[in-house]
Amino acid sequence: MGRFKNTVAKANLKLPLKLAATLLAGSTFLSSILGLIRDRQLNGLYYSTYPQGIDAYTVAFTIPDFMFFILVSGALSVTFIPVFNQRLADGNKKSAWELSASMLNFMAILTLITSVLIIIFAEPLVHYVVGPGLDESSRALAVSMMRVIAINPFLFAIASVVSSMQQAVGRFTFFALAPAVYNIGIIIGTVFFTDGITIFGYQIFAGGIMGVALGVVLGSVMQLMISCIGLFGMGFDYDFKIYWKNHGFRKVLSLLPARSLDQGIDYVNSIVETNLASRMAAGTIRAYQQASALSYMPINLIGVAISTAAFPKMAERLGQGRPDLFKKELQSVLRVIIWLALPVMVITYFGRGYIVSFIKNGGDSLMAGILGILSIAILFRSIYHISARSFYAQQNTKTPLYISFFAIGLNIVLAICFTMVLDLGVYGLAWATSIVSFVEVCILFIMMSRTIKGLFDVTFVHAIARMASATGFMTIVTYIMVALLPLSANDQSIMASLPKFILITFVSGLAYVLLSWILKLEEANHVIARIKKILFGRVKGL
Repeated sequence: MGRFKNTVAKANLKLPLKLAATLLAGSTFLSSILGLIRDRQLNGLYYSTYPQGIDAYTVAFTIPDFMFFILVSGALSVTFIPVFNQRLADGNKKSAWELSASMLNFMAILTLITSVLIIIFAEPLVHYVVGPGLDESSRALAVSMMRVIAINPFLFAIASVVSSMQQAVGRFTFFALAPAVYNIGIIIGTVFFTDGITIFGYQIFAGGIMGVALGVVLGSVMQLMISCIGLFGMGFDYDFKIYWKNHGFRKVLSLLPARSLDQGIDYVNSIVETNLASRMAAGTIRAYQQASALSYMPINLIGVAISTAAFPKMAERLGQGRPDLFKKELQSVLRVIIWLALPVMVITYFGRGYIVSFIKNGGDSLMAGILGILSIAILFRSIYHISARSFYAQQNTKTPLYISFFAIGLNIVLAICFTMVLDLGVYGLAWATSIVSFVEVCILFIMMSRTIKGLFDVTFVHAIARMASATGFMTIVTYIMVALLPLSANDQSIMASLPKFILITFVSGLAYVLLSWILKLEEANHVIARIKKILFGRVKGL
């Protein structure tokens, strides 16, 4: 056991920013790949043959996910980490561990109560809130699955507190592994539990799509276990007690409501979208959810991963009384995110047919059409995460909240107008999301320019203009590549379509990097230097 602890402690050492960002991006990519495998299995089993069932499965997640987002999720990390870091910076480890134990116990109790309430009120929640348009059998199935998945907020809450502690001190190894393990649990449920569970010749579970719900719970338990392993070597002194008098705990509680509302109100969009999509043809809920998930893959890979890695350092700069270094790092992170998100947006739009084919054998025109519209949101949702965190680092959770209130209200109005008045169907939901993502970032930038003087200086603006120029040239290259390598009826498997998509992405990306280098964008220099090292590094050593 001692050797195991030492091994874990060594694997969970504090990492520098660049290595942490790389690790998080890599783990997010791995989790995304596992997510593709998970979704491809589910869609292959149910999307075409049982669309009502896959819609019910998607609906079942809505309320448990909403409660997790509003109570925990990003709200905890961005409010807990600055306060926790401040205690450690002051050398007050006792207060820091009391704060951690208090948050762990408080969130566990709060979410346990929430999970029980979801189990009790699952039927009216499905019938009146998230799935009013489902037929009777689909609603009954959604209720049953929601009651199984209802334990997720409780398990996720504990894992989130534990992960936030590791994130706060720059230990990202097990924090990064947890999401991938969650997807593995769902894949196990899809592969094994859907055929039923038999022990000693007795069938204890009949199987079917309910087996996937059991896989979700298995994934949540596995994620919690991996997160807890990451505590080894941190010196965390756990106590089953809530220290109400701890000033750090009180500070987090005072900051939490605004950020929690921000997270929860943002997820209200998903509830409204699911409600509206449930009134459309069977399978529409799943199609929109899948297209949204595909659009969020690069957002998580770029915006969330980089922002998550950069946030503790930004908060630390302000804790050290160095707003100049805070501004410099924020500018740098913003530039990197924009530089990466622009080409991804273009490739997603032109390669949407290929991307959808990875999760649905042979592709799906409805999913591809939705993804094409949502590709616009990739850029702005990636920027949003670091923009909002710039306020959280300053312990200002109210400004992003007010902006979110406006954005969510606008999104709901546009979604209803586009789908019910203009009769755009599910495409109206996608247009509402993309338009609002642009508006929200514009407002955030205006507020950031007022609170952080000189953030968007001439150098920054010129750099963004050059990135836009490089993107324009790359758009032409990508269009030509897709025209030369179209997705055909013969591309019915990943092995047939993936090589084409990789080639399109490689040529387009290479064109973007080269033009960025010609335009003297420093972001491209790092990529060029790495390519030179890979290609010519060994030659120099001979």
